[in-house]
Amino acid sequence: MMGKVHFIGAGPGDPELLTIKGKRLLEEADVIIYAGSLVNPQLLEAAKPGCSIYDSAGMTLEQVIETMREAAGGGMSIARLHTGDPSIYGAIREQIDELDRLGIECEVVPGVSSFTASAAALKKEFTLPDISQTVICTRLEGRTPVPESESLESLASHRASMAIFLSVHMIDEVARRLIPHYGESAPVAIVQKASWSDQKIVTGTLSNIAKKAREAGIEKTAQILVGEFLGDEYSRSKLYDPDFSHGYRGGNEK
Repeated sequence: MMGKVHFIGAGPGDPELLTIKGKRLLEEADVIIYAGSLVNPQLLEAAKPGCSIYDSAGMTLEQVIETMREAAGGGMSIARLHTGDPSIYGAIREQIDELDRLGIECEVVPGVSSFTASAAALKKEFTLPDISQTVICTRLEGRTPVPESESLESLASHRASMAIFLSVHMIDEVARRLIPHYGESAPVAIVQKASWSDQKIVTGTLSNIAKKAREAGIEKTAQILVGEFLGDEYSRSKLYDPDFSHGYRGGNEK
């Protein structure tokens, strides 16, 4: 019987933010392949005795697939542990396509993304009434390019709530390119290692956030959140407004 591969979202760092299903599959796995540069090693404590554990940080795609192929061929259960939610910058599509080609069954178990964990750390809501009803998740181009149509300037023109991944080492450039659209005084927060025990938060504006990030020594593993949702002005939600009726409640209830 052929084994199965489970792509599991490890969450942002705190082991308790791993989903119940993800934890069960991790505990049952015969083989665990984890993204060692980002996944909290405490999660590996759930591995059962005899489980083979591989750090994919030093592996190529071909080596990862070969490890999966051998384990699946032996009828083993494989847990492929990705940080956050695997659907965001997880590079899982190329793995899934190879597994499909080999006839190996797989499933994807979602996880808590670092951008939502960062909002939680700040006690903020991305979608505030009359402020923003749109969240843009993006990154600055680096060694991996970004499509021209998705340039930071193009996305910033919407002035939506924005979560910027993998770009804190270029925070000066990020701020420079956002200021013409959001303004120098736009609120910004940087959350490093959201939900980890050594989580670090820096807040400021587009005009001073780069300086503050440098002073805090933040150069990697951080989210940049930008937008007026970080401010204090917004309208009350219609959902709980006594003058707004919906299917579960009539209007004008005092």
